[in-house]
Amino acid sequence: MTAIAIKNNYKATLILDTRGREENADQLVADLQKEIASLGIEVLKVENLGRREFARKTDPALPAGNYAQYDIAGGADTAARLQDHFRLNPLVYR
Repeated sequence: MTAIAIKNNYKATLILDTRGREENADQLVADLQKEIASLGIEVLKVENLGRREFARKTDPALPAGNYAQYDIAGGADTAARLQDHFRLNPLVYR
């Protein structure tokens, strides 16, 4: 008997740290989309939400960030895999 892979839909909101980058935010969002797809996670929709001020500033040198929202589909471990993959990526602030 084969196991049926159940795909759940998720929304992943990433905050980008674009300090010192020459690429524009749209290009960085597209690059992250390719990186998510390379993990075997299906990207359904991508939306660049633009630059927004943080309600709670954890770093005085970074009072705002570019937000990107990804609608994705994957297995039950999708959230953990994304978090683990982007944990040390300097582009992804949160």
